[in-house]
Amino acid sequence: MNRSNAHLLDLPDEILLIILKYLNNIDVLYFLFDINNERLNILAQEYIFSNILKFVSIDNNSIIDRFCIDILPRIHHNVKCFAFDSVFMERILLATDYPNLTVLTIFQFQQEIAANYFTNESSLRSIFQEQITNLILINSDRYKMESLPEIYTENAYDRILTFFKNLKKLSIMEPSFRSYPPLSLHYLPSTSFSSSILTHLYISVDTFDDCFYLLDGRLRKLTTLCINVHHIDTFSKGIHNMDQLLNLKCFSLKSSYPSEQYDNMVLLLRRMSNLEKLTLHISVEGRNKVIDGAFVQHDILDYMPQLRSFTFYICTYVGPIAALPYKLSSEDIQLTLTNIGLQHVSSMVNYVTSSVNFVYGVRATCSIFSLPFEFDYLQDLGNNFPNIVFSYVTYLLIQDIFPFEHEFFMRITRSFPLLKHLCIRNQQAQKLDGRVTFSSDNCQLHSNIEYPHLTILDVKFSHIDYAEQFLNETKTFVPCLTEFVFSFDDDLKAVTKDFTREETRRNCAKPNNISQV
Repeated sequence: MNRSNAHLLDLPDEILLIILKYLNNIDVLYFLFDINNERLNILAQEYIFSNILKFVSIDNNSIIDRFCIDILPRIHHNVKCFAFDSVFMERILLATDYPNLTVLTIFQFQQEIAANYFTNESSLRSIFQEQITNLILINSDRYKMESLPEIYTENAYDRILTFFKNLKKLSIMEPSFRSYPPLSLHYLPSTSFSSSILTHLYISVDTFDDCFYLLDGRLRKLTTLCINVHHIDTFSKGIHNMDQLLNLKCFSLKSSYPSEQYDNMVLLLRRMSNLEKLTLHISVEGRNKVIDGAFVQHDILDYMPQLRSFTFYICTYVGPIAALPYKLSSEDIQLTLTNIGLQHVSSMVNYVTSSVNFVYGVRATCSIFSLPFEFDYLQDLGNNFPNIVFSYVTYLLIQDIFPFEHEFFMRITRSFPLLKHLCIRNQQAQKLDGRVTFSSDNCQLHSNIEYPHLTILDVKFSHIDYAEQFLNETKTFVPCLTEFVFSFDDDLKAVTKDFTREETRRNCAKPNNISQV
């Protein structure tokens, strides 16, 4: 082949298919379907380009028009999975029949959708009740503390399991860091949110009680349960079903808040003797013993002989420091993990200020975690952390009793390449060479740092130096910053010279939400 005359159509079909697989199926169909080239037209109609269709982030109605009028009626028998924004749901699903459709992902889901469409009068009733076995909802409703989650549960979540007769997998996700209204079963009948065929459930729940309610027999076929708990320290002393959960093969428990419910977590986990995959992201307080490898083995792993995969982040808050009878060592803690056969692991020890039972002091945070670190959330990271890359973390809370210097933030951007939300809690001023002077003459003391994906910066519990650290572009460049949270209006005015300072102009250009807390 003459290189100067090489053309895409000179490639064999096998190579063209490989290239087209890298494109979105919607793009392949929209641009190649009925194109004035028979070969490309035939390739575009391959099953691999029409079995999974994702109509997401489309703001051009003409694209939807063409699919509904011309394309979908001709490939309808291939479609197995749809993903779309809720605004397009009815039009796409009524464009034609889809005899092989079983999977739906609905973006921008809201409670009103359940009220309008998950009913016997719905125009989509036949598809929902008879065909859909796997439902994924990206819930855009905002969780408000003053709202009653049990009412939302009745109106939305319970309605789903009642209405979708053949549903075997249900996943309810949040679009970003915004929490959706959690499932709450405490005040509802035991028949609420029940199913005799559901096998997989991914959902956020209100309290730790709800974990026990979900496993009280109302979902007896469940093999996979992944839950995020909003108020994990809320647990009643009521009587819960404590039968063995022999069907459960995969379990994930996550919460971003510290809890004193470790013993009850252990009781729950010990019911899962046939578990093959376990994921834990928990923080524990109210005890003066660090949960290390010895505790993990004795309390959990000894009761799971079938376990094949264990992904974990377990943080223990201990203190006050003055009351500890021994010195905490990250190396010693990590040794307890390797002693029980966990090789790809790491640990951290950090010291933070806190108020426990109205007593102010310093306590230690001792974290153990598996590698690679597979969670998107990490909190209470301090100056001393291992030299590893946290590839999945998008939300990070940093805290220490010692100041964070410029070099520390250089390490952060290298170790957290996808960081989007950074929360800083540190009242200690930076050292003299990094202190705020608000002078253009003092702007080139450090090399510049870039946080390419950071959109939210929270410094409301921090010294003014950290606002200077991130808003002064000669120190840090944050091209995507859209939300900035601070404590005092005077601090922001001082750092930016009331938004007239040249060095802060670029980092302050995009924020559309500057809030004072």
